[in-house]
Amino acid sequence: MIYKLCKVHTYLTDKDIKKLENIANNLPLIADLLQADIFIDCMTKDPDVAIVVAEAKPCNFPSMYQQSVVGEFALRKNEPAVLRTLEIGMPTRDLRAITQENKSVKQNVVPIRNDLGDVIGVLIAEIDITKSINEKKNMEILSETAEKLTEALQTFSDTGNPIHYHITDGIIIFNSNGISTYANPVAKNLYRKLGYIDDLIGIHFNNLVLDGKRFSEIKSQNFISSSEVYISELTLKVKYAVMKQRNIEVVGVIMVIRDISDVKAKEKELILKSVAIKEIHHRVKNNLQTIASLLRLQSRRVDNETAKIAFNESISRILSIAVTHEILAQKGVDDVDIKTILSRIKNKVIDYSIPKNTRVRIEITGDNLNIDSDKASSIALVVNELIQNSLQYAFVGRNEGIIEVNIQKGSMYSNISIIDNGVGFDIKSTRPGSLGFNIVKSIVKDKLHGQINIQSNSKGTKVMFDFKN
Repeated sequence: MIYKLCKVHTYLTDKDIKKLENIANNLPLIADLLQADIFIDCMTKDPDVAIVVAEAKPCNFPSMYQQSVVGEFALRKNEPAVLRTLEIGMPTRDLRAITQENKSVKQNVVPIRNDLGDVIGVLIAEIDITKSINEKKNMEILSETAEKLTEALQTFSDTGNPIHYHITDGIIIFNSNGISTYANPVAKNLYRKLGYIDDLIGIHFNNLVLDGKRFSEIKSQNFISSSEVYISELTLKVKYAVMKQRNIEVVGVIMVIRDISDVKAKEKELILKSVAIKEIHHRVKNNLQTIASLLRLQSRRVDNETAKIAFNESISRILSIAVTHEILAQKGVDDVDIKTILSRIKNKVIDYSIPKNTRVRIEITGDNLNIDSDKASSIALVVNELIQNSLQYAFVGRNEGIIEVNIQKGSMYSNISIIDNGVGFDIKSTRPGSLGFNIVKSIVKDKLHGQINIQSNSKGTKVMFDFKN
């Protein structure tokens, strides 16, 4: 079938077609190994169209295809990964495509080259992205092993091809009796690090296994299994896949070993950095709270009411910044939900700023929005200042009211509104030189790169400012 299709639709030589036929013999093995539908496509005489010349469905995993698609065409508009790799000879990973049966899939595509280095076809692994079951696991398997394993399996029938020398995973193949029949250079070097002196070929599985698995246990499995092992100073990820003949008889097992020591070391480094970041934010928060306490003590010694108000305003500003660092100290990351911060500010205001016997409610509404710590501190200062302003001026002559802080998330800019149902004021008569108003304007313009808008009448006041996401 491959020969006939290639002769009719492609410019491939007999020698090229023979190479494709040899690789096609391994497709059932690759399909079972990757738990995916596997295809060989070739470029037709039309530069925008490829043709499927071979296929294999996984034996122990559902296929996405009801019918055979051998002889069907792959169009550029539906399968860009296939045409891209055929044209430029570079692998393509995890690119969306539409199958001949109109299903959405993710394709991993690697080139197949002849002895001259020319691309004569592509090897394709497909996974259904419309199903959520096992999708994450399968996509991990494809993204980590598709290109490398398919290239490796091409070499088994062509010992003159040196591709397997460039694979970064160790690969060992065992026959049905558990005797190793193939080991690539990466595997040999890895076992030398572990102290092995003998050639790996001819050694039984029980003498090479790294995670305590039994050969009989692996043979009985109908799926890919994996585990992590810690040997000496190495961290290794080991995977197994059963090889079957005619989808029934077990003819061997493939063991794939990846050295993930560097990855694990970086993970530990990130954890240590996260701990350090949390500690830094914790200390900043403590220092700010100490400063606020000192100012509070100092304010108690002041008899001048205007000075007391100035002290309380400064304390409130410091605590609003401390809230941001308090949350960051708990999470150990630089991003924080602004809604959480504003809720903490609300609680601080209720505890320290609302006079007794006054029933003023503060409500936080709207969207959750993660922003970086610097922007969060600026927003916290602005919102705190505007809430304090409402408490001071909006409810003169009243003992109850509502202040709503609303968060609206946008695609490029988001905004926050502080709305009260107080007495309102004449915007033209507001004091432009007041410290609080200048702080708000300066932060919104210079730190948040946004604009501020004020609306007020006898039914209340609304102050809205925006900021870039």
